[in-house]
Amino acid sequence: MPLTRLLPLLALTLAGCVAQSKFDDLKQQYDDAQAELAERDKEVKSLQEALAEEQKRAADLGTEIEATRANVAKLEAERAEKEKELAHLGAEETRLNDELAQLMKDRTRLKESTQQLKEALAELSKRKAEADRRVAQFRSLLAKFKSLIDAGKLQVKIVDGRMVLALPTDVLFASGSAKLSKEGEQAVSEVAKVLKNLKKRRFQVEGHTDNVPIKTAQYPTNWELAAARALGVVKAMDRAGMKGSGLSAASYGEYRPAATNKTEDGRKENRRIEIVLVPDLSSLPGFSELENVVKGK
Repeated sequence: MPLTRLLPLLALTLAGCVAQSKFDDLKQQYDDAQAELAERDKEVKSLQEALAEEQKRAADLGTEIEATRANVAKLEAERAEKEKELAHLGAEETRLNDELAQLMKDRTRLKESTQQLKEALAELSKRKAEADRRVAQFRSLLAKFKSLIDAGKLQVKIVDGRMVLALPTDVLFASGSAKLSKEGEQAVSEVAKVLKNLKKRRFQVEGHTDNVPIKTAQYPTNWELAAARALGVVKAMDRAGMKGSGLSAASYGEYRPAATNKTEDGRKENRRIEIVLVPDLSSLPGFSELENVVKGK
């Protein structure tokens, strides 16, 4: 029974309005109510303690949750940093792969360049050997022609990369004539005896004059005179034992002077016969390429 209902009854009892048995019954109800109230207070206290414990646990869990959230945030930041590092490493890997590919290309080009360099060096060595051979040949000819050179009957020179033997026509011919003098025949014969030892070589005999005009029935211009003189030297070289298949004649007249025509000394130098060693084109650089062009390759 609720305590609020027992109090009025207790008051009536005290006032002597109820019997002893009723009083005892009410007292018993009151004691039971008090005991129940104490039990309820005990339960409330226990519940309050349990609530406090749960609140404490909730607070601890809240703290743990916050710590976990902080740890998660830290881990997320670390993951973002790792992803950034991975992206950087990926970019670095790509760069290194590109560099490796470039290095491989450079290595290939270097290998090709090395091969080209070897080929170029071989070609240079070949050219040097050819140049050394020509120099040795030139020196040998100078030694063999020394007596003619010392006598002023012959000059040996290099013109436009070709070896040229120049003989003054005043030594070979009389003025206005294409007939070799005795001295001229001898000089040409001496030259031919040396040149015929140069096997498989061709020679072109070129006639040159000064610019003083000539006009005769036999030689209307300097061209005809120079041509006749060149042809006369070719025949003399043939008589001296050179093969005619390796000889040719050309006339330049007055149009390729070696010196000025304004002085007597210059005109004398221009009146000359030149024996030119015709280059062997097959030995010149680029000859095979020229052949391929001609063949349409």
